[in-house]
Amino acid sequence: MADRQQTDPAPQWWSRPEGTADSRRDGVPAPRPRTRDGDDGSGADGDGAEGDRAAGQAAPAQEAPAPGVRYDPWGAQPLQAVDRGRDRPGFRLWQVAALAAVTALLAGGIGGWLGVLAERQSSTRLELPQAAVTDKGRAPDSVAGIAATALPGVVTLHVRGAKSSGTGTGFVLDPQGHILTNNHVVADAKEIAVTFSTGESVTAELVGRDSGYDLAVVKVSGVRGLRPLSLGNSENVQVGDPVVAIGAPFDLSNTVTAGIISATGRPVTAGGDKGDGSDISYVDALQTDAPINPGNSGGPLLDARAHVVGINSAIRGADKDDPDRQGGSIGLGFAIPINQGKRVAEELIATGRATHPVIGVTLDMDYTGDGARVGDKGEDGKPSVTAGGPGARAGIKPGDVITKVDGQRVRGGDELIIKIRAHRPGDPLTLTVLRDGRERTLDVVLGSANGS
Repeated sequence: MADRQQTDPAPQWWSRPEGTADSRRDGVPAPRPRTRDGDDGSGADGDGAEGDRAAGQAAPAQEAPAPGVRYDPWGAQPLQAVDRGRDRPGFRLWQVAALAAVTALLAGGIGGWLGVLAERQSSTRLELPQAAVTDKGRAPDSVAGIAATALPGVVTLHVRGAKSSGTGTGFVLDPQGHILTNNHVVADAKEIAVTFSTGESVTAELVGRDSGYDLAVVKVSGVRGLRPLSLGNSENVQVGDPVVAIGAPFDLSNTVTAGIISATGRPVTAGGDKGDGSDISYVDALQTDAPINPGNSGGPLLDARAHVVGINSAIRGADKDDPDRQGGSIGLGFAIPINQGKRVAEELIATGRATHPVIGVTLDMDYTGDGARVGDKGEDGKPSVTAGGPGARAGIKPGDVITKVDGQRVRGGDELIIKIRAHRPGDPLTLTVLRDGRERTLDVVLGSANGS
């Protein structure tokens, strides 16, 4: 085999092509010419030695060749050779292949490195250091964690009316598909489309609405996997608590903003576009500096546990005559407390209408003094204190000025309505009344009236 040393004895006869150059080493005699019969001129052929021995002639003795010396059949004298030492072994095939592979790898690596270096130095491509991708999980009480929890339950409403269209926000209340939003979002709706955070859009029907609370409920059908939001308790809210608002300002769905509770119990009125007061809403609102803009209406205001504590409903913009008036949020946003929203939503789902707590009196809304004054006469000349109503049973009289509700100061008629509507029908209240320059305390149990 090619990789095994030859151990067989050298052949006795060598053939050499004619015309081959004489390549004898120094000291080796030239070969004798061969005869026509292949004889080498010595008078012996391949069988001659055997024939002589058979005739009794002894063959001349020859010295045994020295070990490692090649036999020359053409030599006329005893074998002579020049010992030049052992030949150096050549490279074997697998060694050549391995050397070639290693050389190719080294050449490729060096070439690639030089190419990258040249590319960077040529300014055709620039790579800046960058942090690796890390875990995208966030703490549940962080803004990102709250948003991740709440977004699947927040929807965008696209409403088309007879003369106009608009955008608002809502959130899922239950697995049956009821969604809470603002009344002013759907008040004149002919068509309502609800779009979820996944992008799926379905039509919705109006279940009920109430302009006095500025709340409404719509419903979607045939939607699986609804994610109702958890309702908190607005009585637990404190000034300075962190909150997150979600909505679709200017139709930018799933917009998340963050801030704090700036104040509680803010008396806010909104609406009044009809001029008869039937569309005015009265809200004992939570104030927040979380940015709220048109399109956020009806969206949830969430606490640090992703519980809904309010329904974003109104903002205060800069005065119209202010040359630097800002059209969007200036950090004064207002939300309906969820305790009030929950009660109204339950009634709208059950009956399609909401009830309002009342004391059964007509207020003088033109009174500019401190407190809420009971009018001298009611609408259409009727008495300002309803006979047999809650106020009459408590001893309220025309001209009385109500200055406090459960010890909290009341500065005007709107504020008195807001304080009363923050309660349920049947709740007891203590009113401080100024009559003939003297204060007195009256206990009243709230009555009920149907909303609009």
